[in-house]
Parts: sequence; C-alpha cells; structure tokens
Amino acid sequence: MRLLGIDYGDKRVGLALTDESGHFAMPYKVVANTPQLLETVAEICQDSKVSTIVLGESKNWQGKANPIMKRVQVFKANLAEATGLPIVFEPEFLTSAEAERSPAGGSGKIKTENLDASAAALILKSYLDKHKK
Repeated sequence: MRLLGIDYGDKRVGLALTDESGHFAMPYKVVANTPQLLETVAEICQDSKVSTIVLGESKNWQGKANPIMKRVQVFKANLAEATGLPIVFEPEFLTSAEAERSPAGGSGKIKTENLDASAAALILKSYLDKHKK
C-alpha cells in the first residue's frame, strides 16, 4: 500500500512517496507544472503501485481556501479521472516554510529543487500520522 503526496504549485509540483508498507513518507521528486503534469503523475502512480493520493489543501490563516485552491480542485478532478485512484485532501498549512527549515531542504539551488518534494513529504507524513492503525 504505497501513497503519493502532492504539494501543488503553479510552477512546480512536489511529490513524495511512502515506503511499500505505507508507514514512512519520503520526498520523491519535483516536476514542472506543465500540460504533461497529469500524464507524469499518472505514470508515477502506475510505476510505483500507488493506492491513494494525498493532495495538499491550501488554506489561509482564517481557514479559508487560498486562491490556488480553485486550480487544485480542477487538478484533483482531472487526476482522479486519469488515475482512477482515490484522492484525499490533507491541510498543507506552512509545509513549505517547515520544509525550508529542515535539513532535507538543502541550500541554494539544491534547496529550491528539493523544497517542494520535502513539503509533499510533510503533507504525506501528516496524513499518515492521523491515520495510524
């Protein structure tokens, strides 16, 4: 039971995967948000035998949807159709800031490249922590 975590952004999309047992979330990669995004994510889901997708839900300080959530909702619907997999939302409040402070965030250019995948891993870890058996 492998899960895929997604930190959706207008320019880049961070991806994280669990181990095969579904217990540990690890940064996987960052992909550009291009017209090929759905195909890329669907291929990763198939190759990695993903059973569930955990998508970051972006809200502001008042708990209301951020402007990007409209695009996230469209992405979610299209991704569900492309993969046939269940997709659940997990709050992503300040995950990018937390990822930036973590050692996995790195420094300089490497930091920018890893940041979104690290944020996706934090989203996925949050989901896993809430659903431990």
